[in-house]
Amino acid sequence: MLVLRGPTRWLAYLVLAVGVVVIIGPFLWVALQSFKYEIAILQGSWIFTPTWFNYSDVLYSHRSDFPTNVWNSVVVSSLSTFFVLIAGTLAAYSLSRLKWNRWIARTFLGWTLIFNMIPPLTLVGPWYLIFREVGLYETLTGLILAHITLHLPMTIWMMMAYFNEIPKEIEDAARVDGCDRLDVFWRISLPLVTPGLIAAGVLAFVFSWNEFAVALNLTSRASATVPVAIARFAQQYEVQYGQMAAASIVSTIPALILMFFGQRFVVQGLTMGAVK
Repeated sequence: MLVLRGPTRWLAYLVLAVGVVVIIGPFLWVALQSFKYEIAILQGSWIFTPTWFNYSDVLYSHRSDFPTNVWNSVVVSSLSTFFVLIAGTLAAYSLSRLKWNRWIARTFLGWTLIFNMIPPLTLVGPWYLIFREVGLYETLTGLILAHITLHLPMTIWMMMAYFNEIPKEIEDAARVDGCDRLDVFWRISLPLVTPGLIAAGVLAFVFSWNEFAVALNLTSRASATVPVAIARFAQQYEVQYGQMAAASIVSTIPALILMFFGQRFVVQGLTMGAVK
């Protein structure tokens, strides 16, 4: 274990402090603006009278659709994460444990990796045409399917790393005791990769919650998610800075809660296999 002493230690603290300021600073600035009246924001005032007006206008005003947008995001993120975990876990277990032809497995994994590198905006056009034909355009169902497609490759690779860490001897012993393949998966392997499920689920939910480009192009005002709703506070002749700041702070709460409880598993999942 590396131990820093003297000037090197203080330099490391300085670098960490700068990193914390760079990361947290913009969030604190937005939070500060959310408690200002519009005139105070435009004047750039540091001394102001705090107000809950922006939050009240965003959450309770009859002209605001933001509560509906939050519900849309909850539905899209939760359902897409649920189906991504099911499909990704089964695919990862199949690739890790079943005797696939080596070239078939490598081709599939290579395709998922390449697909994950494709900018989502390049897929919006085809999705738009397909969803228009099948009646899923501007619906939550269409957006859920798009998010499943976007986040499935990451889930497959992450869950494969967890399944590969499980000794095959454990499953072989269960098979000798009379368990079939389904029992081995359900009773032995799946409980052992629970941290991986939590990590993959947290990442898939957060990515879906924050996704903007695809949601902007595939939803209407009624089916818009939180990122799209925040962007719409910037209108043609007016930018509602206070309401935009308040909506931004509210939208971070679910992601912060999930990352707070799942941080350890996310870090473990991202570094799985890095050190033997």
